[in-house]
Amino acid sequence: MNEELNYGDDYKYIPFTSILSGVGHEVTYDLYAYTIQVVNVCFVGNKDGWSLIDAGMPKSAQKIIEEAENRFGPNARPNAIILTHGHFDHVGAIIELINHWNVPVYAHEMEIPYLTGQKKYPEADPLVEGGLVARISPYFPNEPIQLGSHINALPSDRTIPTLEGWKWIHTPGHSPGHVSFFREEDRALIAGDAFITVRQDSLFKVIVQDKEVTGPPRYFTTDWELARESVHKLAFLNPTVAVTGHGMPVKDTELKQQLEKLAKNFDEIAKPRYGKYLN
Repeated sequence: MNEELNYGDDYKYIPFTSILSGVGHEVTYDLYAYTIQVVNVCFVGNKDGWSLIDAGMPKSAQKIIEEAENRFGPNARPNAIILTHGHFDHVGAIIELINHWNVPVYAHEMEIPYLTGQKKYPEADPLVEGGLVARISPYFPNEPIQLGSHINALPSDRTIPTLEGWKWIHTPGHSPGHVSFFREEDRALIAGDAFITVRQDSLFKVIVQDKEVTGPPRYFTTDWELARESVHKLAFLNPTVAVTGHGMPVKDTELKQQLEKLAKNFDEIAKPRYGKYLN
């Protein structure tokens, strides 16, 4: 079965990193966020059963495997890998992890064409308002990858296989099938790139991880109306703690105030003033 798995021809190591690379955060009793270069993956669960949320940057599989074994013990293996979306920095190590663990992968049905070789993501916008990262974003991979029969659609009832108590929420805008994950019990949120806590188009802020609740990465976001609606959905949930795809976890009053501010002032804070995907 492995012969059908492949990355797009443009997949490659991206030499960006931040001061948080290799650092983990205990977010809740069973939610652990781990930073790989400039993106976060999440380990949800305990030694009796856990799942991985997202699959990091290209060439990062060994780091993810090592961190899993540090946390859960030798030969630790998740029940599943669950994707917020399929951009290169969230699926960069997915094939190596499938080959190593032989576990199913889940994503929203609208994201699956990008994960089965059918469609490539729209090209990044280097001219969107933002910093240096936006300027060099055309070098980021955007071709589809092929996960074959390993990829499965998330259930239509919004449950998440292997994660009892969690629900998925469709939060498009950054990508068509982007999802976030929410647990009512403790109001924990895994937001993916629906909103993030570092301004991802600024190289300086990425490197130093200057924390601020802001909108999705501008250079890959293609529908700003949907992106605004998705932030409103998540703010309405009133989460107490949030892990995002980029930046540090945020919680309590800081999260409430900044997420409400983002929802109320999305166009001023998040939406670029110019760029090819504004219309």
